[in-house]
Amino acid sequence: MPDRDGYIRGVPAWVDTSQPDPDAAAAFYSELFGWESEDVMPEGSPAKYFIGRIRGRDVGAVSSKMEGEPPMATWNTYIWVDDADETAEKVKAAGGTVLLEPMDVMDAGRMAVFSDPEGAVFNVWQANQHKGSGVVNEHGSVNFNSLNTRDLEAAKAFYGSVFGWTVLDLGGSGRFWQLPGYVDHLEEINPGFKQAMAGSGAPDGFADVVALLNPIGDDQPTDTPPNWSVTFAVDDADAAAAKTTELGGDVLMPPFDAPWVRMTVLRDPQGAVFVASKFVPENAALGDEAGAAASSA
Repeated sequence: MPDRDGYIRGVPAWVDTSQPDPDAAAAFYSELFGWESEDVMPEGSPAKYFIGRIRGRDVGAVSSKMEGEPPMATWNTYIWVDDADETAEKVKAAGGTVLLEPMDVMDAGRMAVFSDPEGAVFNVWQANQHKGSGVVNEHGSVNFNSLNTRDLEAAKAFYGSVFGWTVLDLGGSGRFWQLPGYVDHLEEINPGFKQAMAGSGAPDGFADVVALLNPIGDDQPTDTPPNWSVTFAVDDADAAAAKTTELGGDVLMPPFDAPWVRMTVLRDPQGAVFVASKFVPENAALGDEAGAAASSA
């Protein structure tokens, strides 16, 4: 996938992590992913916002905790919208909650924070000067955003109403959110994309996928809340797990093989959980057991 210079409505476009100690977190992710980090807040600001870059292009950020936010560190998913205020009305009409009303972020854009009917929190981004992640699907950049939910039918109804998403169910290979017609946008910015997807053996409909949809299984702790999580692409999942431990983080799920990938679930030193995943085409044929393990992550 070529470098990105914007997205279309309904596509996850940006991630950041809210941290009690943003300086330490920026150092952690810079070491782990090779980011070049820059605090872009105005001089004298009490808050910090470190944008991480690869090849000079924005890939994600580390932020101070906002006043009133829970103290734990989290990763946050932003979905591109044309109108944050209009989206807020759609969220309310579909049974969600507005946690932070739409607000301008200097000249970067306009954002809002919502929760779905189950309580999974997500952000939206109405772009102005900041066009989202400029690099995706390569080492140290976002590979997937995932909704982890206990109520699949409620999630389908809510996100279908707000963003027009539908569900692609590939059985043991997982469930995915599709944005019908997204493949046409990808073909426009990357001519030959449709042919490349077909040649790679991708399942029908996969080119329209914008996010993962993971059920929270009965084998997981009963206090696991519905949530949005972030997966980063890495060149080596085993090396990413070892590096995380070296830098003071934790390996919550050691590297394992799943359909199309080798992945690991990690936690940074301040508690934010994320996934690191290496694309492994040879794993495409792995069966239902591996797919179930991947979904539980």
